[in-house]
Amino acid sequence: MDYFKIRGKTPLHGRIPISGAKNAALPILAATLLTDKMSTLLNVPHLNDITTMVELLGALGTDVAIDESMALKVSAAQVNNQRAPYELVKTMRASILVMGPLLARFGRAEVSFPGGCAIGNRPVDLHLKGFEAMGASIDVRDGYIVGSTENRLKGCDFTFDTVTVGGTENLLMAAVLAEGRTVLRNAAREPEINDLIAFLRGMGAEIEGDDTSTLVINGVSKLGANHYSVMPDRIEAGTFLVAAAATRGCVTVENANAEHLGIVLEKLRDAGVKVIVEGNSITADMTEGQLTSIDLITAPYPGFPTDMQAQFTALNVVAHGVGRITETIFENRLMQAHEMSRMGANITVDGHSVIIRGKSNIDGAPVMASDLRASASLVIAGLAANGETHVDRIYHIDRGYERIEEKLQAVGADIVRKSR
Repeated sequence: MDYFKIRGKTPLHGRIPISGAKNAALPILAATLLTDKMSTLLNVPHLNDITTMVELLGALGTDVAIDESMALKVSAAQVNNQRAPYELVKTMRASILVMGPLLARFGRAEVSFPGGCAIGNRPVDLHLKGFEAMGASIDVRDGYIVGSTENRLKGCDFTFDTVTVGGTENLLMAAVLAEGRTVLRNAAREPEINDLIAFLRGMGAEIEGDDTSTLVINGVSKLGANHYSVMPDRIEAGTFLVAAAATRGCVTVENANAEHLGIVLEKLRDAGVKVIVEGNSITADMTEGQLTSIDLITAPYPGFPTDMQAQFTALNVVAHGVGRITETIFENRLMQAHEMSRMGANITVDGHSVIIRGKSNIDGAPVMASDLRASASLVIAGLAANGETHVDRIYHIDRGYERIEEKLQAVGADIVRKSR
């Protein structure tokens, strides 16, 4: 099993190119099932989750090829299977996103209950309620969610009980081929959803309501091909900016969108970091001044993203003062706190919050990642610590960060991948 060996206390300096967003590419890949025409996708990151989604599309009968420019060419013209197998779905929650497109185009979908990071309960009941509101019959058999409809899905007026990114994406994709008008209320507003909307529009979908919690979709009878470049990964960009701050360095992330990182950049500034935005580049400079602990509470977009909570926990560990971080989205997303305590962090778990008394020095230690973002936070802590840190279970980080050790090495980090 691979692990990272990190020697810390080296300030990071340099420039890092940001990859395409995993959380945008996955639903866009699922959306290619909505048409029999070939689509071309650019800026798709090379990650384990992307590989899993490509394998899942292949299992359904989709042809996926990579050309010389590293663009993905996807054709679902020969889809002959509507069953998403457990062997693939168990490793990645985003697999559930094929259900909406399969129901909309073929009138049938069988998807195993999805897996992914162990960060808490993430039920798919809102997806299923939405499909039922569109006229689908939903059943659960032998661990599979089975959906079917005799005719086209019907447009409906549906309100999500709670904000759900995956649910919004799934019902949005189902609605674009449904008969009539669909209104999705209390919809998620994440930038990745706007990226999916832009991709669907390029295929001929009729959607209104960008950047709002109410989406209006007028169903069409068929969709065409699209040539599309996936948005940059705001969480990857935020992670490297935090790493620069925690190591008292200066890093510029390139091919980033500062508008997608509004509150993250605000919190970095609150911590004493000099943040400079120039076009599609963002610089975090912590070479002068004092790094100060901050308080934050996670919330749906445009609130503070749960996917950046663990990284800011690591930042607070090596900052001056006391900070409280509260997680409101997932109940098991504070597990990195126990691992950071092994490094000497003064950190206390208080219900759904962690209280951190920052200190200028923590020590390297063997630590174990529990999920994707926790693994990134442990890498940041290792980069800021004295001595040597070993981060185990880095298969989690490979699900969401493209060549993270190479990118960090390029800005001066002493990090190598090792095998036991």
